[in-house]
Amino acid sequence: MADAETPLEQFKRATTAAVRAIAENGEVEVGFGAEAAGVVGKRARLPAPSRALPPEEVARLRGEADAVALRLRYHDAGTHLKRQPITPTGRAIFEALEQARCEALGANRMAGVAQNLTGVLEHKYRRLGFDRVTEPTEATLPEAVRMLAREAMTGAPPPAAIAPLIDQWRDKIADRIGADLTDLRDTMADQDAFARTVRQLLADLDVEAQEAPDPQEPSEEDGSDEGDDQPGSEQIQGEAGENDSEDEQDSKAEKRPDPRPGMESDSDTDSDDRDEEFGEGEEETGDSPPPQGERPLSKEKDTSAYRAYTQQFDEEVTADDLCDAEELTRLRVMLDQQLQSLQGVISRLANRLQRRLLAKQTRSWNFDLEEGILDAGRLARVIANPTQPLSYKQEKDTDFRDTVVTLLIDNSGSMRGRPITIAAMSADILARTLERCNVKVEILGFTTRAWKGGQSRERWITDGKPATPGRLNDLRHIVYKAADAPWRRVRKSLGLMLREGLLKENIDGEALDWAHNRLLGRPEQRRILMVISDGAPVDDSTLSVNPGNYLENHLRSVIQKIETRSPVELIAIGIGHDVTRYYSRAVTIVDAEQLGGTMMDKLAELFDEAPKIPGKRGIRRSAA
Repeated sequence: MADAETPLEQFKRATTAAVRAIAENGEVEVGFGAEAAGVVGKRARLPAPSRALPPEEVARLRGEADAVALRLRYHDAGTHLKRQPITPTGRAIFEALEQARCEALGANRMAGVAQNLTGVLEHKYRRLGFDRVTEPTEATLPEAVRMLAREAMTGAPPPAAIAPLIDQWRDKIADRIGADLTDLRDTMADQDAFARTVRQLLADLDVEAQEAPDPQEPSEEDGSDEGDDQPGSEQIQGEAGENDSEDEQDSKAEKRPDPRPGMESDSDTDSDDRDEEFGEGEEETGDSPPPQGERPLSKEKDTSAYRAYTQQFDEEVTADDLCDAEELTRLRVMLDQQLQSLQGVISRLANRLQRRLLAKQTRSWNFDLEEGILDAGRLARVIANPTQPLSYKQEKDTDFRDTVVTLLIDNSGSMRGRPITIAAMSADILARTLERCNVKVEILGFTTRAWKGGQSRERWITDGKPATPGRLNDLRHIVYKAADAPWRRVRKSLGLMLREGLLKENIDGEALDWAHNRLLGRPEQRRILMVISDGAPVDDSTLSVNPGNYLENHLRSVIQKIETRSPVELIAIGIGHDVTRYYSRAVTIVDAEQLGGTMMDKLAELFDEAPKIPGKRGIRRSAA
């Protein structure tokens, strides 16, 4: 009965009803989960609220629900796709303005909705750090244009968190797009006319000079169906740039030619021909000096011509540095809620792995020693004959216990939703399982600090845009759990993977090199590196000014060196994309739900095998 519902259930039911009412569609399905707010077809998704329902969270969820509902009510996917620009920045601005249009139509009619939308925008911009941005950059242009358009269409000033930045942008672009903003206000009720005005605005900003080739004209009847197949175009709440990059990542991962071994860069071939001694080079990125005879791969003389334009803006951070304690707690609660649905399945797999690993840890001892632990079982002999010396014993060392496992998880935008949630859950359970078996686990993530290049690209533009600049984005390497940190101390950190806005681009080669170098600095004799990814390396900023296979060739080079010349054992799991074309030991899964079981099985296989012997050029068989 309704009166038996918990406050959380009542809130969800009321929110669902509000979404349907604002969208004017009683068939809308509303789901609550770890994903960011968005729309796919007639299904709306919202972040799952916590049980405590604090007032600020309730206000934020109401704003996100209103934004979703207005998108459902006023947005036509067919028209949107027909007018969509070509360039990444153009698409980001186009998407941001379309969301601003939908929200403005609702805000002008309903004062309560306008208040909710302003509140959620204020929260979003503070969380993303816009209140700390001191100079306008290309990365903030889409949101700046969105706020100027919102101001023109509703009369509402920008939220306080972004107001100083908008004032700077206003001084730079107001003269160029002032007339366009007026036209946006006049055409906001007509999506097609509005989209044409946006295209003119992009041309005035020198972002998009020409109309994108129109796809085949869709009919009114199939316009909504087209939208159902395009979830990227339906993402809301200011995630325009992120979502557009996801679409480009997916298309590039599918369409980019697969360089064959014989077509890799000349420097790769030269490296193999020369067979240089492992470990010479320029700079070291590991936390501590590697053991004698083992040096980071980044110290190789031959780096396949790969380079970063600048490393000044790269960062290696822990979860605590990216998120305050309160939000980490909230994200951990969300992760625990998701764990409930898969707890039984993954726990059974974890217990099976634990039994297999513990079976390898049968304790054995050396007896009749002159020092060590007193052997109580032989005390009777000493009592019977006091002239007999005391007997000591020592436990034999086992190779199994001297092991460390690193999980390197792709934190790119295309992992958003169920894949990253499953990855976080699997990493959490695997860390606990291996810790019980006295195997140390390190959990790392890799992404970039910004879409579209960030400060690295700004530096490149300031320097006059030199040709082939190399990697052109700011790296963000995240330490969720250090190998020596017990799980109970860092359990909250794993929830950070569910944070909205964290997942951006993926530059796999440098991330793999970073994780490998950290492993080389470990004292354990056996070191295992497991990579979890959902496709090829993609960074729009880098690939727009370098050869199309630039990042891919570097990834292949790093993998080849680890697999043939490093003591680290490397295995990869691909989610939805074939990673066997990169890694010799790899497995591809179709559904993210398979990740937990696959991780357990592959680790069990590795422990069943003999450890990799450094210097042996082999161990290159593919996993089934």
